Amino acid sequence: MSTAVNGITLGAWTSTQPLHRSWPLPAMPDRTSTSSLGSQLRQLRELRRQTLRTVAEAAGISGAYLLKLERDDVQSPSPHVLRRLADHFGVSYLGLMHLVGYEVTDGNRPAPAVGVLADALAAEPLTDEEQRAVAAFLSAMRSHSGR
Repeated sequence: MSTAVNGITLGAWTSTQPLHRSWPLPAMPDRTSTSSLGSQLRQLRELRRQTLRTVAEAAGISGAYLLKLERDDVQSPSPHVLRRLADHFGVSYLGLMHLVGYEVTDGNRPAPAVGVLADALAAEPLTDEEQRAVAAFLSAMRSHSGR
């Protein structure tokens, strides 16, 4: 299995201690992507190998409502629900609010990005071997793009 990240095709790589799933991670969305709240929630849940029921119970909502959120069937989810989901997943509340379209600014600071890589890194600490592998990968990506 391989996946493309920023136009570069990556082969499958499996760490001896994976974060929660085999590498490579899904392509990391950037700020200009059309990533939705639903796709982010689904990726977070799947990254942690959690069921709809587990996440729904932690957020104090029904599994059916979480499924609607993941399918982007809810236009304006409650900020209270987004807060509980952000707390459960350990991700930025303001980032989730931004994905839904709520205006979120803190002075002149832009809303934080919500991305699969950041979420994966926050899910479980990296081993020394994983840190070296990620650093080598980033170095290769940046040298390929001329950065």
